[in-house]
Amino acid sequence: MKIIIIGAGEVGFHIASRLAFENKDVVVIDKNAAAVKRISDTIDAKVIVGSGSSPVILEEAGIKETEILLAVTDSDEDNLVACLIADIMSPATRKLARVRNADYDQYHEIFKDKAPHIDTIINPEIEVVKTIYSLMKAPGAVDVGELADGRVKFIGVKLDSDSRLSGVRMSHLPELLGDSRPLIAGLLREDELIVPRGNDRMQAGDLVYFICERKKLSDSLEIFEKPQANLKRVLIIGGGRIGLRLAEFLEEKSIYTKIIEINQERCHELSELMNKTVILNGDGSDQGLLIEENIKDMDVVVTLTGDEEINILVSLLSKSLGAKNAITKINKFSYFPVMSAIGIDQVVSPRLSAIDTILQHIRRGKVLSAISVSGELAEVIEAEALETSDIVGKPLKKISFPKGALVIAIIHEEVIIIPTGDDVIEPNDRVIIFAIREAVPKIEKMLTVKLEFF
Repeated sequence: MKIIIIGAGEVGFHIASRLAFENKDVVVIDKNAAAVKRISDTIDAKVIVGSGSSPVILEEAGIKETEILLAVTDSDEDNLVACLIADIMSPATRKLARVRNADYDQYHEIFKDKAPHIDTIINPEIEVVKTIYSLMKAPGAVDVGELADGRVKFIGVKLDSDSRLSGVRMSHLPELLGDSRPLIAGLLREDELIVPRGNDRMQAGDLVYFICERKKLSDSLEIFEKPQANLKRVLIIGGGRIGLRLAEFLEEKSIYTKIIEINQERCHELSELMNKTVILNGDGSDQGLLIEENIKDMDVVVTLTGDEEINILVSLLSKSLGAKNAITKINKFSYFPVMSAIGIDQVVSPRLSAIDTILQHIRRGKVLSAISVSGELAEVIEAEALETSDIVGKPLKKISFPKGALVIAIIHEEVIIIPTGDDVIEPNDRVIIFAIREAVPKIEKMLTVKLEFF
């Protein structure tokens, strides 16, 4: 598979890194020579300095032999133009564009249906708002993902030192928890991701990833002593595009919401756009202002400014002043490993949301969704089982899945099955697979064609 990536920023870099790791043929184009050099120094990919909307540059990159083009620069307009030019030059190439401005929201389907044709418009800010709300509803969770149209939840929780599950072997969970137990998909321990077997034990401090049905989420969180929240009051720090989208979403849910925004002109714009949300002009890092606005009564504080250092500071300050929970937006991937160590567990990233959406569309087979786990350590892949694939028609225990891969759910005719080794995947079933990074290419092949061996 040949893929052209236009944009060598954080999203382009991490997508290129992941695809090159999977031995895909990757070409990265960017005007910024320093960004291109970063990729050429660290990733096995061809790089070109230039404009991704230039026909000459696209010709040099081999657009006519390219299966997928990803336009992920920081400019919506550049991404759209690059896809439109690519469509003229190579109509058969699938084109994906990252577009964040809300002004384009109502035109997404038009771009897909009209010529010049763009196959997929990716707006990571919409996905981030959904993630924020999911985290609000599960304040004890570090990661929250939705699969099977929201009917299946993929959750990551920290195991507390006093948890009754600390030190328990996986094989002992049935007798301890009974049939209501969630399926444990993975354990993150000191930066190592473990797909647990029967003899493995959960340990205090582990980040435990489990899967459960939506209707059983509350009971599953109770098992880990992480009750769901009664969400009533939310404070948003930062009234930019994501802050506005989140406030609009919360208004629809009839949740009392305040926004603190430092720019007075933006406050006037927000006041005209919002119906019930309270808009305050001020510095969200001002301790006095937070106390004055009764921060201790807030169920959740969400920090969404354009400065991630401020977001981190305000989240820590809010929790110290009594806020029940804080969700922090960051963009720098280098910050992810240290968040938990400084006391911030709930983190969202528009860039990571963009990567998840892109992966969903570039995986082979009928992949319906993809979720990154712990940055880039693993993926959860939801796909439709093809009749020609090697995963159908026999018990799971008879299928040679690669090491580090686990089928964690099967959806058969709308029935959700948390599988055992005796369950069988039928053609057209939805299947959800948890796989460490090294196992993903083999899983991708299994979802596509029948294999004799690896």
